[in-house]
Amino acid sequence: MENFDAIIIGAGQAGPSLAAKFAAQGHKTALVERKWLGGTCVNNGCTPTKTLIASAKAIHTAKRGAEFGFNVLGEIKTDMKLVKKRKDEIVQRSTNGLQNWLSNVTNLEIIEGHAKFMANTIIQIGERKISAPKIFINVGTRARVPQDVQHVPHFTNSTIMDVDFVPKHLIILGGSYIGLEFAQMYRRFGSKITVIETNTELVPREDGDVSKELKNILEGEGIEFKLGATNLNASQHSKGIKISLESNNGAINLIGSHLLVATGRLPNTHDLGLENTDLILNKNGYIAVDEYLKTNVEGIWALGDVNAKGAFTHTAYNDFEIVADHIFQDSKRSINDRIPCYALFTDPPLARIGITEKEALKSNNKLLIGHRPFFKISRAKENGEENGFMKVIIDADTEQILGATILGLNGDEIIHGMLDIMYAKASYRTILNAVHIHPTVTELIPTMLGELKPLNF
Repeated sequence: MENFDAIIIGAGQAGPSLAAKFAAQGHKTALVERKWLGGTCVNNGCTPTKTLIASAKAIHTAKRGAEFGFNVLGEIKTDMKLVKKRKDEIVQRSTNGLQNWLSNVTNLEIIEGHAKFMANTIIQIGERKISAPKIFINVGTRARVPQDVQHVPHFTNSTIMDVDFVPKHLIILGGSYIGLEFAQMYRRFGSKITVIETNTELVPREDGDVSKELKNILEGEGIEFKLGATNLNASQHSKGIKISLESNNGAINLIGSHLLVATGRLPNTHDLGLENTDLILNKNGYIAVDEYLKTNVEGIWALGDVNAKGAFTHTAYNDFEIVADHIFQDSKRSINDRIPCYALFTDPPLARIGITEKEALKSNNKLLIGHRPFFKISRAKENGEENGFMKVIIDADTEQILGATILGLNGDEIIHGMLDIMYAKASYRTILNAVHIHPTVTELIPTMLGELKPLNF
């Protein structure tokens, strides 16, 4: 048995920083990773997908050249091998940087291999057995593939990272965040795209007006949608994959060259040997934690997507901050302090903070709403990006922002001003009375706030 002061299982966004923090404090620390340093974000999530999205955006802009006063000689074609090469190089730089950093941290040992609990405080990796009084589980999630399609060839968000060609007709199962990013990306690369969604709206977590506008934007680029899908059946076909289903438009048979499954995530708790511990999992297999990320077992924490308290890189990193502050600074910082915030990186992006309009309407609060379409924003017109809108929900009594949505040019960046005001618990009038730079998209936020209307009183 080898004894450590701390063991971190999983080198995703929370793991490396926490391991380095323990090591810097003089603690003998083990960071166990079975596959990739950096986890999903660096290897098959944020970094590669946003790199691919950038390539798709450049191709799309080139095809729109006439709108901006220039012409490109010859046909604009996607060289997917070069697109993938660029993506791979950027990912490699990120992983190399992480490897170089961690390899030079004193008191830290990186152990490559699959970790399996033998008891609450004992972990086996291959022939090694290690133990520590503090153990942190940061193993993330993986793609959920419904049984209906497991028997046919398919891509997930991970395996599609290896594609170096443009699929002729890519069918995407799932009309939410991952599915829509890949739909627009591959449409711009040149694929025919059909998106199948079981709900009657895209991204059903969002307000109806957001789902409708997003659908209109993507349909404008030639993406087809089959909503309200039921009785789905998948089979192999001489031309690829055949999908039969019932939808809002009746019975449909689709034949595509390839299939991408984007129907949610599953926690990577299935092969950790947790049956040998006293850890409590919820009904979906995620590890139960309290507001400080502690599990029910003393000395074990769960961070990142595996605790179901967030499904994003930024929430995983915030988990690290909370745990580190709690252990090393005796802080009372907790996940209860966190305001929901995330983005869908379509073009234009969808950015969301706080609660939705439909969530706000469930309260008894007096509410105000502000709304501004992007076709009324000069900067959007100048950039040829007039799709989308922004809206904000205000508590009329406290004057605090409850939530905001921006679906439009640079929305994923400019929404942070309102998010910071929410964290400060300040009145929306702080932004209303501010002087913003012209010409920008952000300067229209005070305009929107100056035109608030009652929502439910």
